[in-house]
Amino acid sequence: MTTQNFSKHYPAEDEAQMKKARKTAHPTKYRGSLQPGTVLILLAGRFRGKRVVLLRQLSQGVLLITGPFKSNGVPLRRVNHRYVIATSTTVDITGADNEVLDRVSEDEYWAREKKEGKGEDEFFQNGEAPSKKETDPQRIEDQKKVDKAIMSNIRKVPDLESYLAATFSLRGDEKPHEMVF
Repeated sequence: MTTQNFSKHYPAEDEAQMKKARKTAHPTKYRGSLQPGTVLILLAGRFRGKRVVLLRQLSQGVLLITGPFKSNGVPLRRVNHRYVIATSTTVDITGADNEVLDRVSEDEYWAREKKEGKGEDEFFQNGEAPSKKETDPQRIEDQKKVDKAIMSNIRKVPDLESYLAATFSLRGDEKPHEMVF
């Protein structure tokens, strides 16, 4: 029989121990169909049902897309890869400005400006319409540079511009899992 000598005094508070992390970050696995130049159908968000062109795969499951803006009104945007359907249609994006795409691919480009909270006086003002938010001129220039090369390639293919301008929707008897995109 062994005897253990226990201390007569114990600390009043337990020492904090670090919890083990149960989840680890894994790199995003993109579907094979999500290649640059592929035409995608957006499934959610403001532009749902629009057909857009994939420019790049970014980090954390995000895709960089464009409408092009002139054909269907979709600007340069980031979209989660889970909310798109890839079609078999592709667009040649070789002429797109890589310098602009590199700048747009960074998180700082998409960071929102901090705005001050509304004061009590501004909250209770009646009759004044809120001012329209102005688009940054740099973003407009970036959109034009990217879309210029893509639109010239789209116009080389017959009916591709009208295909991108048309919206996608389902009727009651259509089953998306039986469709080939």
